[in-house]
Amino acid sequence: MNPFTYILTTNGLLFLLSILFGKFPPKKINNWYGYRTHKTMLNQKIWDFANTVFTKNLIIYSGISFLGGLVLANFAATEFTWQPMALVFLSVVVCIIKTEKSLNENFTEEGKKKK
Repeated sequence: MNPFTYILTTNGLLFLLSILFGKFPPKKINNWYGYRTHKTMLNQKIWDFANTVFTKNLIIYSGISFLGGLVLANFAATEFTWQPMALVFLSVVVCIIKTEKSLNENFTEEGKKKK
């Protein structure tokens, strides 16, 4: 597979989904769409906060992943195997870690806002 096609179908797709997630954020707590953890589903305030933080981080890190993949594809001597998917995986993991850290800094375990 062409390296640019591989980047577009992995990293590019994640970037596109992050933009769609930013344009159409989940309005209400649900089991289908949004950043869903036990803590984020405690109340609407946490839900809105978590989805805003996650979306912002996902757009940033998936964009970096996409650009990094394109740079790698430009200099690739051989076809890619796992490298673009590793960038996608790292982007999502970093977004989850940053969102959970932000949640822990701003809300208690019971779902109340920290002062």
